[in-house]
Amino acid sequence: MTARLTKDSLDIGIVTTNIDESLPFYRDVLGLAYSGPAPIPGGTMHRLEVGTSSLKLVVTDRAPRAVAAPGGLAGSTGYRYCTLTVGNLAEVLAAVNAAGRTVKFGPTELPTGAQIAMVEDPDGNWVELLSPPSTDGNAG
Repeated sequence: MTARLTKDSLDIGIVTTNIDESLPFYRDVLGLAYSGPAPIPGGTMHRLEVGTSSLKLVVTDRAPRAVAAPGGLAGSTGYRYCTLTVGNLAEVLAAVNAAGRTVKFGPTELPTGAQIAMVEDPDGNWVELLSPPSTDGNAG
């Protein structure tokens, strides 16, 4: 038996120990719509909307037992990044820089004409910014 999905998107939860920097990064720098805090068993969830998907910043009542390994893709196995598709990559990267956050690499043009960049959130998690190829043949 397979799951009967009732939503055409994927939600992701990110445990943070620094909500005071993480929330402004995702809400103000990357521009995700904030739905507000909600109590959950063992902590508080801050939900940000990405179309029909949600990015959930979770603050636990107790400190996490371990911290994710740094280093992006080669840092360890497991969830290493999420992707946001944007139509204004240069502007978003400028906002990331202005906020004092790290652009790990990019923008880099792919063979398809799309451009990507990887940025780091306040907890060291990577976010891929994908700019699809433009329809006029020039990368977006």
